[in-house]
Amino acid sequence: MQRTVVGIALVTAGCAGLTQPTPGTNAATAELRNAQGQVVGTATLAEVSGGVRVLVDARGLPSGLKGVHIHAVGRCEPPGFTSAGGHFNPDGKTHGFDDPEGPHAGDLPNMAVGADGVGRLESMNERITLAPGPESVLDADGSAIVVHAAPDDFKTDPAGNSGARIACGVIVRGK
Repeated sequence: MQRTVVGIALVTAGCAGLTQPTPGTNAATAELRNAQGQVVGTATLAEVSGGVRVLVDARGLPSGLKGVHIHAVGRCEPPGFTSAGGHFNPDGKTHGFDDPEGPHAGDLPNMAVGADGVGRLESMNERITLAPGPESVLDADGSAIVVHAAPDDFKTDPAGNSGARIACGVIVRGK
């Protein structure tokens, strides 16, 4: 529950003082599209001291809290985006920050989307990397960022009861 409040506080504060990472050798991006193929946002991942900073900027989404996860496969085939597979989970953990045997490496805080359809999430993830290795989201089959229709409850395996997948973007290394 605390992660949701922090996520909302960051969205409400507009992430004041935080800068967007610049794509490069230690960065990756994803263009988020809805089931109709329309661009509804971007995600930027940057390797920094202590982990990977994940920044998601979304627009044109239904209002409310949305579960956001990194999924195991870099494929986003509409309309259901099931091609992205399950959550990125190289360590075989159970889902959720509130699960004593979790979380998945791809679990992220919820994103608050306002009445105007705009949402922003910034989070640090120390369970993933952009460098080669088993925790890399840039592995042979890639990974994807998925936005779900409902909030993640941070405990129910395998996906936190976060509902349908409403936006998806394949994570690609920055140039």
